[in-house]
Amino acid sequence: MPKFDHIRPFYDSEVNEALRSVVHHPMMKALMSFTFPDADESEWKEQLLRTHSKRDFQANFIYNAVHQVLRKSSEGLTTSGFEKLDAHTAYLYISNHRDIILDTSLLNVSLLEHGLVMTASAIGDNLVQKSFLNVLSRLNRNFLVQRNLSPRELLQSSRLMSEYIYHLIRRENRSVWIAQREGRTKDGNDATQQGVLKMLAMSNEGQPLTTFFRKLKIVPVSISYEYDPTDALKMPQLLAESKDEVYVKEKNEDFNTLLSGIMGQKKRIHLHVDDVIDNELDFTVGQAEGANKQLQALAQVIDESIIKGYKLWPTNYIAYDLLNGTAMFASEYTEKEKQVFERRLEMRIDVENNVLREGFLAMYANPVANKMKYQDA
Repeated sequence: MPKFDHIRPFYDSEVNEALRSVVHHPMMKALMSFTFPDADESEWKEQLLRTHSKRDFQANFIYNAVHQVLRKSSEGLTTSGFEKLDAHTAYLYISNHRDIILDTSLLNVSLLEHGLVMTASAIGDNLVQKSFLNVLSRLNRNFLVQRNLSPRELLQSSRLMSEYIYHLIRRENRSVWIAQREGRTKDGNDATQQGVLKMLAMSNEGQPLTTFFRKLKIVPVSISYEYDPTDALKMPQLLAESKDEVYVKEKNEDFNTLLSGIMGQKKRIHLHVDDVIDNELDFTVGQAEGANKQLQALAQVIDESIIKGYKLWPTNYIAYDLLNGTAMFASEYTEKEKQVFERRLEMRIDVENNVLREGFLAMYANPVANKMKYQDA
């Protein structure tokens, strides 16, 4: 549909031409040399030039690239919940958001390995300003979320986005990934922005909201990194906010954060997909009065699912105890793990600055505190 042309990924009929336009690009050589370190340049170039679909590009190139990232920057990825999903069904995966590229890449690797429909995924257009990255993202089935718009343009863009997501799921049987909020979580509090759900509902044509969201088949996703490779990079913004200052990104900050997220040390990673939100639409969302209250109720359902599905690592428990001056979770980690975490803390921030110290610790500790709230409820 032409109205989606400026935000959609490539059609398969456009893939080979797109690959030919970037096959000699230095960044493509860097990506392929990283992905296939033992292969001759002519080999991957020849295979790229024989590629005519997004799925082949993802399965034969990006899949291997992600596994190479896991080998070099983590101690492995574990998953849970995928066996409950249907191989022929398209879902709307709503995920907590920690890393710009890896959150969705790891989900798609897991979907491919479980024989499930891979996703088209939202990405901010601010992240793909460079022409090569724009082509790579469109080859990788990303669609663009437009940033820095006027209120009127934002309304039009949100409506188009809503229509496109509904079109993908209901007409093309293509799963979709979207973050529960705009931008990555900076403080470890994974909370769904009501505005994201409001945007999704814009393509609803008069039917009850519960009926509309049931058609989208929402699956909450929890992704848990033992170490956040961009933890220290999030500190300047928290520091600015603590002083009531407007945070202004430095030039190339998004690109540098993207690279740090990919190659920075993560240790263990766990990805959990929960059940499709269904009965809750009747018993929780449907009981609320008015559209705003229903969206608020749905956001809370998604939040509870993501927080309960979040895997807590020793780093989370250590940070909670350090932040609160307790030994409540001492049984969840070893003294060596605590020392390693404290050394990381000292190396990455100025620990004499209380705002930075508390902000860094809270980023890891808040998932523990949030899980405790639901256990006490």
